[in-house]
Amino acid sequence: MMLMSGKDQPARLHYMAYSFRVLSPGDHVLCAVTGQKIALDDLRYWSIERQEPYASAEASTAAEVRWRKEQGLPA
Repeated sequence: MMLMSGKDQPARLHYMAYSFRVLSPGDHVLCAVTGQKIALDDLRYWSIERQEPYASAEASTAAEVRWRKEQGLPA
């Protein structure tokens, strides 16, 4: 039986304040806004509430604005 290395596989994460926990091994996640592949070592932006990763501060802001509009809140 071969062990799964997680190489070129998306990870499943649980996002927490200041860190995340790996639920399923992998070497990257996909940005919830752009679809861009983000290496786990480079992951800096995510939403705890929505449990989504983002490739950049701009993508994080876009997701927040979109979510607030969907909720009927001021952007």
